[in-house]
Amino acid sequence: MTASTAAADQRVGRQVVITRTFDAPRALVFEAWSKAEHLKHWFGPNGFTIPVCEIDFRVGGAVTLTMRSPEGEEYRSKGSFREIVVPERIVLETALMDDQDQPRFEDRTVVTFAERGRKTLVTVVASVTRLYDPTAAGAIDGMKEGWTQTLSRLVTYLAEIR
Repeated sequence: MTASTAAADQRVGRQVVITRTFDAPRALVFEAWSKAEHLKHWFGPNGFTIPVCEIDFRVGGAVTLTMRSPEGEEYRSKGSFREIVVPERIVLETALMDDQDQPRFEDRTVVTFAERGRKTLVTVVASVTRLYDPTAAGAIDGMKEGWTQTLSRLVTYLAEIR
């Protein structure tokens, strides 16, 4: 095992926890996470677009997502919903895919939605569960910032649709 492979392996089990309060009712915030027509407008870091967003929102249902960076690089993810408790919780397992449709790494994301008066507290817990491609370490290292930017984009989107 090389030093870079060992360093990449240390990323397995890494957990990112982000909490954000949204000035919107829980039902609306939950809907923004559960429907492709919403998700494609806000998901991803700043400057990213979502040219492919397919969601079968049910336990066992698939999700396929392609994020395109401002430079045109595409990041494809595939996964499935493991748990859905409307409007409280979504558990999703996904994999970042390579150009040969093989997983680079897998993660598990748990999103909870709590009412706070007329606002909604969202907590995202994203955990790397498996690493196949050590060159994916940069994507893993950027998870916290990516989720932070993504949730900021959701703030803007919710303000637009309210």
